[in-house]
Amino acid sequence: MTGFDSVPEQHEAKRLLAAALAEGPAHAYLLHGPAGVGKRELARRFAAELLGDHARVERGTHPDLYVLEPLGDQIRIDDVRELRRDLHMRPFEAQRRVYLVFGADTMNEDAADALLKDLEEPPSYAVIVLVAEDLGPLPETIRSRCQLVPFRRLSERAVRDAIEARAPELPEAEVTTLARVAGGRLDRAERLLDPAAVKRRAALIEVARAVYLDPAFEPADATETLLAGISERGAEAKEKAEERVAVLEPTAREAEQMLRRAQRGAERDELLAVLEELEWWYRDLVVLAAGAEAAVVHVDRLAELREDATRERSEGAERACETIRATWRDAEELQLSTPLALEALLIQLRRELGGLSVMRS
Repeated sequence: MTGFDSVPEQHEAKRLLAAALAEGPAHAYLLHGPAGVGKRELARRFAAELLGDHARVERGTHPDLYVLEPLGDQIRIDDVRELRRDLHMRPFEAQRRVYLVFGADTMNEDAADALLKDLEEPPSYAVIVLVAEDLGPLPETIRSRCQLVPFRRLSERAVRDAIEARAPELPEAEVTTLARVAGGRLDRAERLLDPAAVKRRAALIEVARAVYLDPAFEPADATETLLAGISERGAEAKEKAEERVAVLEPTAREAEQMLRRAQRGAERDELLAVLEELEWWYRDLVVLAAGAEAAVVHVDRLAELREDATRERSEGAERACETIRATWRDAEELQLSTPLALEALLIQLRRELGGLSVMRS
């Protein structure tokens, strides 16, 4: 189990994969669960144990390791066809060949059908490990031919430990806040520690408060503030992806697809994070008005929350949370226009929360 120790928690996933190592692996596994909770790292660790060479698996240079990731927004049939050609090559050094398919839930229908043929009758030496955030897009025929390995959001304690290790100088209140805002995701916790992310959060909370405190609040201006943060996050992701692309030396078309996917994915994730934190801010108003201070998410902003959390405002804050959750679900499931969705949301939040402040002013 020592090979899995670097991944916090995920006890069920570790148990299943450790049993596979002890008893002999099945032909296919499907690691599934939220982003940023250790799926990718544990998949690589599992591959390293199967191949017996941690260093080269970590570098991605082991001759019996095949890694497939979506270049654009999807894994397409040509990508799977190339994997299938490799699948029928016998191992070079190890006793088996391992195939890691990250973003398996992005396979289009043709790609999934092509992969299914080899999941039904795989070579005896092949172990295929699919990694997905969402089981929904994957056909039942794919899921039924894999051993499912579930991952869950991490506990607040696990995220706190990671933050304290990364930034031991942070005050306890800020560590608690970041651990709660991260929502059980280590990747989000890591990003929240970046100075640019600190500024984006401050701007977000300023918007959240302006909704009910500023008589001159303008939804269009607030939307621009939030969009600037989302775009900034996308640009950061694209810049990091450019470094990876330079090492891989793909074709110009492939490089463009990889960069676009990295940018769009980061912007979408940032939008969902913005909506989550907006909801948590208004939830904190409700919680504090009810006297449940220990349950507050934004512990580092208690002074402002105590000032803002009136019983009169609590009812509007509850409705605001419901409105934000509806927008979050739409953003998660549908292709939305982010500017239009955010402005419509802020107009509605102003209606729910702004009336008291405007009348009192």
